[in-house]
Amino acid sequence: MTEQSEQHGAEAQPPGDAPELRGVDLARRALEEARAAARASGKSVGQGRASPKRSLRTGARRRSGWSGPGPDARDPQPLFKLAGALAKNRGWSTKVAEGMVFGQWPMVVGEDIAAHANPVSLTDGVLSIAAESTAWATQLRMLQSQILAKIATAVGNGVVTKLKITGPAAPSWRKGERHVRGRGPRDTYG
Repeated sequence: MTEQSEQHGAEAQPPGDAPELRGVDLARRALEEARAAARASGKSVGQGRASPKRSLRTGARRRSGWSGPGPDARDPQPLFKLAGALAKNRGWSTKVAEGMVFGQWPMVVGEDIAAHANPVSLTDGVLSIAAESTAWATQLRMLQSQILAKIATAVGNGVVTKLKITGPAAPSWRKGERHVRGRGPRDTYG
């Protein structure tokens, strides 16, 4: 007999008879048999139903009825995420991006530029900007590529492709139905 069987002399049974297992030993044996059956059927051990955390990471829908401490699709969502998903699903993303150019103009181009210029219209990717003076219109024309880059960063590429910058409108001297061709009044300002 081996050393182990000598220590448990009274409990040792003949090798032909299977010992009667109880408690933890019975559970271990059942687990080993289940693992062996899984290996035989081609499944690797450890596969099966994913834990709730793992199913959330893969995007699978959780089947259990409880919500744990981690993020869940059933948790309350911020309004901006839901509105963004709605706009994307309905195909409104370009209209929302165009609206951001007008609605968040100071954040898009910066406070300094926004104080002296305002967006007027956006048609076919061409944004019309009205500057408060001719000097600011000239300055904005020189900064045109940087303004386009800021707009692309804020609202996405392709929303605004070109800028049309204008200064303040000059007063019109054309009054009435009839007028004489030419430059208009010459000695008015001094």
